[in-house]
Amino acid sequence: MRVTLAQLRALVAVVEEQGFVAAATKLGVTQAAVSHAIAALEKAVGAPVVLRGIRPVSPTALGRRLLQHARSAVSEAEALEEAAAAHVARVHGHVVVGAPPTVYHGLLPAFTSLWQAACPRVEVSTLEGEDGEVAGWLAAGTVDLAVLVDPDPVPDGAVLLLHDDFRVALATDHPLAGEAAVRFEDLDDDSMLLSDGGVERYLREIHDAVGRGYQAPRRVRGFATVLGMVQARRGIAVVPGLAQLMLPQGTVLAGLLPTARRRLYLSGPPTGPWLDAVDAMVETLRPLLPLDPARPLAGLDAPPDPRRGAGKGLPLPT
Repeated sequence: MRVTLAQLRALVAVVEEQGFVAAATKLGVTQAAVSHAIAALEKAVGAPVVLRGIRPVSPTALGRRLLQHARSAVSEAEALEEAAAAHVARVHGHVVVGAPPTVYHGLLPAFTSLWQAACPRVEVSTLEGEDGEVAGWLAAGTVDLAVLVDPDPVPDGAVLLLHDDFRVALATDHPLAGEAAVRFEDLDDDSMLLSDGGVERYLREIHDAVGRGYQAPRRVRGFATVLGMVQARRGIAVVPGLAQLMLPQGTVLAGLLPTARRRLYLSGPPTGPWLDAVDAMVETLRPLLPLDPARPLAGLDAPPDPRRGAGKGLPLPT
C-alpha cells in the first residue's frame, strides 16, 4: 500500500468542504484531479473512504479513521513547506569569501558550486590572500567567511576543514622526484624558494626538528610564482600538500621527512553574529568535513579559476 500526500490532501479537502467541486476550488485543481486522488487512495487502502451520491459528501467509517492521520500529515507538510520558505527567504545576499592561495585555487571552485546549488539566492565573491591577510580581512569585515590557517584562538563556530602536511615541490626531472618521501637534509644542494605567505613558520618548525638553525630561503612574491620557478627548474619549495591541486605540468610533490602540519578552519567573523547566509554555507559543507587532504573533493584534478567560473573574483583590497 502506498498513500501519497496529494491523496491525503484531497481526502481532507473533500470532507471539510463537503464536496468534490468545493475541494477542487480550495486545492486549486480540477474536480477530475480530486476524484482521481480519492479513487487512488481507496485503491491503496482497499475500501471506500467517502460516501458518494449523497449531499453533503461524508467520510465512511474507514475515512473517519484515516482523517485524523491525514490532517496531521497535511499539517506537518505545510509546516515543513513554511519552514523551507522562511529559510530560503532568510538565506540571501552577497557573501565575500577569503582564502589562501592553495584553498582559493584548489577548493573554492568546488565549494562555490555546492553553495550555488544549496543557496541559490546567495551571490558569492572570492578574495585570494596570504594567511595573515585573510585573517585580517575577516576581523575587519572585508570578508564574511574565510579559511583560516592555524588560528589562535580558533573562533567560536569555526569548523575544521582539513589537516594539511607540508611536502616538497620538485621538477619532474629532479633526482628525488621519484621518491615517495624525501629527507630534508637531502635538499641541501638545492636552491630553496619561499613565497611571501605563511609557509615560513612551518619551514622554521622543520629546521628545528632536524636541529638546524634557520636559514632563510630565496624569497619570491606569490605562491603561483614559486610553483612556476620550480617548474622552470630554478629551485625547489616546501609547500602545503593541498598544492597538489594546483601544480603546473612538469612538477611533482614528494613527502617530506620530517614534516610540519597546518590546520585549516572555515569560519565567519571572530566577533559578532554571522550572516544567515554564512551559517547556511558552512552547514552545506559540514557533512564533508574534515576533508581528506589527499583528495579533498572529487573532480578537482584540474580546478577552474574561481574568477572565471563558480566564484566572482574581486580585486585585492588596498
